[in-house]
Amino acid sequence: MQEIITRAGCFIAIIILGFALRRIGLFREEDFRVLSNVVIRITLPASIVISFSSRQIDPSMLSVILLGLGGGVIYMALGYLANLRNTRENRAFAVLNLSGYNIGNFTLPFVQSFLGPNGVIITSLFDTGNAVVCLGGAYGAASMVKDGNGFSVKRIAKALLQSVPFLTYLIMASMNLARIALPAAVLSFAQIAADANAFMAMLMIGVGFRLTGDRTQIGSIIKLLAIRYSVAAVLAGCFYFLLPFSLEIRQTLTILAFGPIASAAPAFTGEMKGDVGLSSAVNSISIIISILIIVTMLSVML
Repeated sequence: MQEIITRAGCFIAIIILGFALRRIGLFREEDFRVLSNVVIRITLPASIVISFSSRQIDPSMLSVILLGLGGGVIYMALGYLANLRNTRENRAFAVLNLSGYNIGNFTLPFVQSFLGPNGVIITSLFDTGNAVVCLGGAYGAASMVKDGNGFSVKRIAKALLQSVPFLTYLIMASMNLARIALPAAVLSFAQIAADANAFMAMLMIGVGFRLTGDRTQIGSIIKLLAIRYSVAAVLAGCFYFLLPFSLEIRQTLTILAFGPIASAAPAFTGEMKGDVGLSSAVNSISIIISILIIVTMLSVML
């Protein structure tokens, strides 16, 4: 447990480092986009490659993918419905920044340390469904909301197929199920970039972090996080008490339900020309809340 708490504390420290470096002038506001491009197009895809190359998917548990996808869809719908009286920009922001889970950088280390190999496999399957939302699906839906266009499966599909992380997920999942392995040289290269992903993602969030103290901004943060963790509590209860899986699988899904908002959300918010500072603030605070909840849940369940 001490190792996990230390790792979680390091995540927060890197966010603070990014914020401090921007405040002293080492990073500028426009550097957020550079960092987000590195994360979205290089380190995150590399992390996905390594994740799928290090474990085998069990086809009998593919239904877990739907849980990861369903949770993201629920959050997108609630983000939209909770902001019907706000501007299209606010609705789009909520759709994008309420959905998705930060699994690879955050939740997976908890699962690896406490719930064993089966927990890791379940986490990978859940994250496959989650990837449809947080690596392009939510961005496509939010873009439609912002532009005032009606719902379009074609536009969401286009956003997904233009997302480097999602395409990487799709290719690697297919190769995993087909038992096709990448060459060792490719994996060695990917490992170097993947090792930098957690640091780059947290640094990016810190550089983009802007908490003005404005009542509207604080109100938006409280509203989004209240919805997020209220729904997470309901989902966690359903996962643990209602699903017909083994105890280890139900424990894993309960932890996943309390994962923080996807670390890619601020980067996609930047691409949508949204409020990056608010997105980074929501993301950072969700990490702190998730640390507290997950550590508590692990101490109770194990």
